[in-house]
Amino acid sequence: MEKFWEKLSLSEMDTEQWEALCDRCGRCCLHKLRDDDTDEVLFTNVACCLLNVDSGQCKDYENRHKKVPDCLQLTMDLLVKVDWLSPTCAYRLLKEGKALRQWHPLISKNHESVHKAGISVRGRVISERRAGDIEDYIVDWPGLSDKD
Repeated sequence: MEKFWEKLSLSEMDTEQWEALCDRCGRCCLHKLRDDDTDEVLFTNVACCLLNVDSGQCKDYENRHKKVPDCLQLTMDLLVKVDWLSPTCAYRLLKEGKALRQWHPLISKNHESVHKAGISVRGRVISERRAGDIEDYIVDWPGLSDKD
């Protein structure tokens, strides 16, 4: 694929291009909390029940909305409303007029690069089915906040 992400706006992309932007890091699949006092989004390492904690990939991506009704399909409309996407997320980066990171599979041409860069959730999350009190699982990994 040519560097479509540099030529097209997000709203001009077709479904295949939109899906190709996802680096498959799995961070969208983590439960997030919102601090009542600061309104800050807090990431946890508690994953959706469909996320394979070893691979960091959805076990049933095509049917995820049927199995997990509150799973969100990221669309252009939703993208402008949400504030919980990781600062490393390609959709967020492009929305903000920034370039994709060098480890992004569209740049590196390697789907393992997101894992090697330490961005993915592979091997460092717990399933919501095994977690207890979600507040006990707040994490501050590189790339989760705008400070990084």
